[in-house]
Amino acid sequence: MIIYLKQLFNIIGEFKSIDYKIMPDELSGTGLSFVSPVHVKGEICNRAGIVSLSFSVDFKLHIICDRCLKELDRDYHYNFEHTVVASASRNNDEYIVAEKESIDLNNIAVSDLLLEFPSKILCNDNCKGLCINCGCDLNESECNCLEK
Repeated sequence: MIIYLKQLFNIIGEFKSIDYKIMPDELSGTGLSFVSPVHVKGEICNRAGIVSLSFSVDFKLHIICDRCLKELDRDYHYNFEHTVVASASRNNDEYIVAEKESIDLNNIAVSDLLLEFPSKILCNDNCKGLCINCGCDLNESECNCLEK
């Protein structure tokens, strides 16, 4: 979703509401298995000459636990905030530069959620994983491999 910001940069107090969905077929290159669309909701506003973007993303993923290999669907919710500038004299990760007075919110939202997403996915914090000898799921039963 392209958002044009010329009016926002020029009028203090101006704002735009954001409420839309990024469909799973648009997210195929992420390496994640989206069960639902990514719901993006928030606002972009000019407060005292500073343009701020704040939004949340809600989505459901089909995941596989990294310890026990259990498959499940899990809901995720993340909040993000950025300052948007019309131009920048040097590369700066603190700001989003609105080239041609517009930003692509899809790219920003997907990049943010991928950076926030955990590198290790567990079915729960106490997952015991699989036995390294027999492959038994230690969350569901105990094996006698360690006693031998």
